[in-house]
Amino acid sequence: MRNKHLLSIAKEVIKIEKESLGKLHSSIGRSFEKIIRTILNCKNGKIVISGVGKSGIIGKKWCATLSSTGTPSFFLDASNASHGDLGQITSNDIIILISLSGESYELKNIIQYASRNSSIKLIGITSKKDSILYKNSDVKFLLPSVKEAGPGSFVPTSSTTVQIALGDAIAITCMRYKKFGKLDFKKFHPSGSLSIKLKTVEDLMLVGRRIPFVKDNISMKTALKDITKKGLGALVIKNKKNKTTGFLTDGDLKRLSNKKINFENLEIKKVMKKNPITVDKNMLAAQALSIMNTKKITSLCVHQGNKKGVTVGFIHIHAILKANIS
Repeated sequence: MRNKHLLSIAKEVIKIEKESLGKLHSSIGRSFEKIIRTILNCKNGKIVISGVGKSGIIGKKWCATLSSTGTPSFFLDASNASHGDLGQITSNDIIILISLSGESYELKNIIQYASRNSSIKLIGITSKKDSILYKNSDVKFLLPSVKEAGPGSFVPTSSTTVQIALGDAIAITCMRYKKFGKLDFKKFHPSGSLSIKLKTVEDLMLVGRRIPFVKDNISMKTALKDITKKGLGALVIKNKKNKTTGFLTDGDLKRLSNKKINFENLEIKKVMKKNPITVDKNMLAAQALSIMNTKKITSLCVHQGNKKGVTVGFIHIHAILKANIS
């Protein structure tokens, strides 16, 4: 088989699946809106998702995406549901069943259980309007009839693509309605590259006694000792009202020494850099690193909200690089 023919097969598969997504796009309407409102109105219950075969695998993916975007859910194995696991479903829960045929034997017990409990809402996702699932669901979504990719149109391809896309559409719609943002997402992803990208200055900054604070009336002779003792290559200077008034680095000290000026008896406020660069604690650490690189500095004061004159943290470039942020 020639390479050109291999590529044409792959492109045909993608073309067919793309067309199926177009059909799904056209199907998004009132029934989709009802699904979203039903999920958003679930205040005292759980979101339970189940399916069989490929639909079951996709159901697990739905759970993962929903849970990571602010809509907690769990997957119920349809086979185990008939052997005691129906007890996981309680009053005020929402069950989402995914089944192309809507007639899967393993789902029937779940459908019956939901029908006998009026406080449980059943959302049916199927492509058969005359199926048991569609007829017995409180909220129904009819998947579009699509052509499967491949010879004979029998291998689940386009249909599973449509199911995955529908789950993503539900999750992201709920996410945006809840105003679930990057910082919320980071809480559910404490590990991995995504978490690293979403780390904020607050995650890495020094606080409390670890901030290299000194008073603005100390002598430069004392400042020299303090900058060595604190070991951060910088001092954050504050006045009697605990407002940050200046900043001094070991680089500043070296430059003063090179000028051969007798500065040791001067007060630090006579020598310090006034109005130091300060960043909000909620800024992404990657953005803080960019500021350091642009300004050619190695540390920053950190403030909270609009109180730029009050330093609540201190962040050094080494802390950012150590966190593998670049």
